[in-house]
Amino acid sequence: MSWQPRMNWPHAKQRAQVLGQIRAFFLARNVIEVETPILAHATVTDAHLDAFVTHYNYSQDSHCDESINLFAQTSPEFAMKRLLASGYGCCYQICKAFRHEEQGRYHNPEFTMLEWYRIDFDHFQLMDEVAALIELILGCDQAERISYQALFIREVDIDPLMTNKEQLLALIAGRGKLSDWLEKEDSLDTLLQFVMAELIEPNIGKDAPCFVYNFPASQASLAKISSQDLRVAERFECYFKGIELANGFHELTDAEQQKLRFGQDNEIRAQLGKAKHRIDENFISALEHGLPSCAGVALGIDRLIMLALSASKIDQVITFSIANA
Repeated sequence: MSWQPRMNWPHAKQRAQVLGQIRAFFLARNVIEVETPILAHATVTDAHLDAFVTHYNYSQDSHCDESINLFAQTSPEFAMKRLLASGYGCCYQICKAFRHEEQGRYHNPEFTMLEWYRIDFDHFQLMDEVAALIELILGCDQAERISYQALFIREVDIDPLMTNKEQLLALIAGRGKLSDWLEKEDSLDTLLQFVMAELIEPNIGKDAPCFVYNFPASQASLAKISSQDLRVAERFECYFKGIELANGFHELTDAEQQKLRFGQDNEIRAQLGKAKHRIDENFISALEHGLPSCAGVALGIDRLIMLALSASKIDQVITFSIANA
């Protein structure tokens, strides 16, 4: 293990310049920077996200010999929506987020996230703003947009909203990617996500950012269902040069529907052998009070800076990775 930082001084200065550009971008649009806590009493129910947990012995609700769990936040989403429900306007945050996942080329368990919310925007308007920011920082060509359904039809000749397990397995086998665990998998969403990651993502966003929008409703627990097609939710992702950069929603504001979706998430967690997570009651209370119509997006700062600096690994754009933190 080396005591020295992984990111060199020239890259550190370039990283600071990018952060300055981001703040200037939002200042010009009157989007206000906010801060919310890293530690919270609850975390996400998403079956594919696992949070770091710590223990706190000084809660007002327990004896000092007893501890309560606090979770390092996987994103500031719930807290920022609580701000909006309380009367805050359009806002953004640059913060640390934490996900208990394996370190890799594009991921460090502790990373920097940019998240922002625009009142009275839908996901198409927010895509415009995300594209403007990316083009400003990277000097890249204008982004492409394509629906999830049209993308699958174009790239693998399958309609993802009409497909079945047999068709997806045949596709995967035909591309030489089939394995035992896929044959045993009964979740269409898992198979679709595999096809997206392994067969489609490497072929999109090569020359310009690619926005994929209107994901299957079952893959977007925090997004509104489209009024045009009840099979899809108003969610988008942005890909560029092999990197998933951003994930955004036209936000769900219905508290009862949100509780139902959290419950469905927990059932999936149980099926996967994972512990169910307590629903964040503060977040639900905020929705019950009233979340204004809005769209929000999370963007990986470290990944954006990788592209800006032509870095091949996330280690090159952060000072200390988890390996030598």
